[in-house]
Amino acid sequence: MGAFKAYDIRGVWNVDFNSETVYRIGYFLPSLLGADFVAVGRDVRVSSDTIHDELVRGITDSGADVYDLGLATTPMVYFATTFLDASASVQITASHNPPEYNGLKISRKGALPVGGETGLKDLEKLVQTGEVKPVANKGKVLDYSSVRDSYVEFLSKSVSDISDLKITMDLSHGMANLVIKDVLKEYLGNINFLYDHFDGTFPAHEPNPLEVKNCHDIMEAVKANGSDCGVIYDGDADRVMFIDEKGRFIQPDYVTAVLGLYYSKKEKGNVLQDIRTSRSTTEYLEKLGFSVTTWKVGHAFAKLKIREINGIFGGELAGHYYFRDFGNCDSGVYASLLVLSVVADLKRNGRTLSSLIDEIIVYSNSGETNFRLDRKDEAIAALYDRYVTNDSPKQVLDFDGYRIEFDTWWFNVRKSNTEPYLRIVLEAESEDEMKAHLKDISEIINRFA
Repeated sequence: MGAFKAYDIRGVWNVDFNSETVYRIGYFLPSLLGADFVAVGRDVRVSSDTIHDELVRGITDSGADVYDLGLATTPMVYFATTFLDASASVQITASHNPPEYNGLKISRKGALPVGGETGLKDLEKLVQTGEVKPVANKGKVLDYSSVRDSYVEFLSKSVSDISDLKITMDLSHGMANLVIKDVLKEYLGNINFLYDHFDGTFPAHEPNPLEVKNCHDIMEAVKANGSDCGVIYDGDADRVMFIDEKGRFIQPDYVTAVLGLYYSKKEKGNVLQDIRTSRSTTEYLEKLGFSVTTWKVGHAFAKLKIREINGIFGGELAGHYYFRDFGNCDSGVYASLLVLSVVADLKRNGRTLSSLIDEIIVYSNSGETNFRLDRKDEAIAALYDRYVTNDSPKQVLDFDGYRIEFDTWWFNVRKSNTEPYLRIVLEAESEDEMKAHLKDISEIINRFA
């Protein structure tokens, strides 16, 4: 099935999956995860209500109850999973994808992700071949929308004094609208909001702030109104990106270093980063006294690894940030509260966010470059042959594609788990060296286009 991915279930509604798929997911999920009830939330996409109804019908036909959270951010569903001690939860969302997409993010007890290797493949097989026999005593649907208030209360405990700041926030017509104004109710006069109402068609821009083109409006607004910082959330509010006071987009892995500055005043310990993370971030965190672990891309992997290393926090290039204080889960709103605390502290000391970012960045970074091609494995093999077999790298990490390290530069090549792309991130000590290596690598890859 086209909708079953490495991290979740996602695709174009009524093309990659449909009502029957969703009903069968609902029916088989409780037995797969040993759940007497399933906590269910949803975003505001046009198809989400239909998916909700079919999912609920499947769950209750299996005999399990539904704890209906109503509209929810994805992190709110993670919060509810632990708050309600649920053995299973589902958030209906396609996160940052265009409006014709939708999907389901499934978690088990402790808000642990259900990914391809942790139950999703088993669920896919059941959906494809399992026999549905609705029970006579159907499960009940119970209203648990009040969990939102508990989640807001939790977030509010991390709000710092930001009274000196001027902030612009782009809520992307998405789920951040559900909580952010209540969390920051004392500081609404400090904030200029963009697209701060629900609209599941996302008319202003796609709800994917990792694409800088979707940040154009907030970048311009930050400069126009003299904000100290811009904050933009994705569609389901599990990711967040930042704009400095000059209107510059901040590459999200550098924000992991900013979070390190926040935590360095509280505790030191282990930090998780993904395999694409800049050396600038790694070295900054190490200077602050943290021990940094590099791991695979994606929440299904990060949430397990951060538990394993007892990490304080972690970050990814895609703008996911994980926190031990938040059940080792990711939350865009939680991350933004901590970053705003840092920005406020900087301003009190006569500094700006841009000055901190410029201090963190010491290498020239390509950002993530995507190549659309069918012969991805052959391209990766060619790069390995050129840069490992026929060269002498300092280090090779091989658990998510390859990260091949040399003294003055490195690159990561990996296949996307959710899109038909081969992805490259490359970094070097100078802009000229970075561009030269990227040109050579691009020429090798393009032979397989």
